[in-house]
Amino acid sequence: MSQVGLRVDVDTLRGTQTGIPNLLALFAQRQIQATFFFSVGPDNMGRHLWRLARPRFLLKMLRTRAASLYGWDILLRGTLWPGSEIGKRCAPVIHKTAEDGHEMGLHAWDHHRWQSRLTSLNQGALFTEIRQGYDRLADILGKPPECFAAPAWRVTPDALAVLDQFAFRFQSDCRGWTPFRPVVQQQRFKHVQVPTTLPTYDELIGAACTPKDYNEHLLALIQPDRCNVLTIHAEVEGIGCLELFADFLEKAKQRGIAFEPLGQTLARTSAIPEAGIAPQTVAGRDGWLAWQESPEGCAQ
Repeated sequence: MSQVGLRVDVDTLRGTQTGIPNLLALFAQRQIQATFFFSVGPDNMGRHLWRLARPRFLLKMLRTRAASLYGWDILLRGTLWPGSEIGKRCAPVIHKTAEDGHEMGLHAWDHHRWQSRLTSLNQGALFTEIRQGYDRLADILGKPPECFAAPAWRVTPDALAVLDQFAFRFQSDCRGWTPFRPVVQQQRFKHVQVPTTLPTYDELIGAACTPKDYNEHLLALIQPDRCNVLTIHAEVEGIGCLELFADFLEKAKQRGIAFEPLGQTLARTSAIPEAGIAPQTVAGRDGWLAWQESPEGCAQ
């Protein structure tokens, strides 16, 4: 049987309000537990529209039919009107996720700010950004979040140093192949990384496959002898691609593939190597992502 660590990123107000209840119902029906990473501050994701001037981002938007996939309320959020504070408006939904027994993590205070300005933020600004999200999510849950996942898989040494000041059990800030202890610029950081190992929907559609053969393509990438970590998005698999994702889960069950929270993936890992983190580009995605540098003996 293959095990897949299932990570759910929640970036927007709409994803929280609509996508999360859809996913919770689907997971309850199939007795699946996952790790949810919530953005709880202002929803300013529409401010990414300025990136349409960059050919690679424009091609991605056209390839994935972003307007129909995400909805104009997401694509314009925080541009024509102030971004709503997600944690204030969606506290009952977030709390219900915890009540259903899922692993609860922080994704961001302001997802757009982290994704677009990370490299220009000093450690003081980074601490404030993380602290605001950490405290808001803790207030909603009645306890601190268990883990953290950097928005858009972007993390820097400064960000890692600040994150080490928080009591997370683990982080999931990058792409890679296996859980590891990060060592960057000769500095060792205390939180183990559980990287995403599988590509996302928007990286594959219109590039490696079509919606018709997407599930078969993704299932073929899941291997029993490797660490498998899949990231889905509340705005995609929870709304526009909900039926496609339900079909994926059914096909996975037929093939003996089971899903688990990332904390369980980490607990099942017998040896955790040290490895670096470096920026790389990914086909189908605009800009850089943090990547695990291949540790000795790790299959890529």
